[in-house]
Amino acid sequence: MSKGYWVGQFDVTDGAIFNTYTLANIEPFKEYGARFVVRGGSQENPEGSWRSRTVVIEFPSYEAAVACYNDPKYRAAMAVRKLASIGDIVIVEGYEG
Repeated sequence: MSKGYWVGQFDVTDGAIFNTYTLANIEPFKEYGARFVVRGGSQENPEGSWRSRTVVIEFPSYEAAVACYNDPKYRAAMAVRKLASIGDIVIVEGYEG
């Protein structure tokens, strides 16, 4: 079974509200086995356009990644995130070689 990943890029518009989102997503992320691979940090953008903050979250499976995104607890957290940032998320299946 391939792992699943969320790849997100965001421009945070209100840091205080965004911090509330990070607290609100702890429970659903734990429930679905999420693990941060990238969480902010330094980045360069040598090609194309990109937002100022990048996040990569690994899940035990693609199905878990999709289920977490659709979970009502995460949806409530997402509503808070949307008050504090502009962003994009893609859910992708990992490559097992």
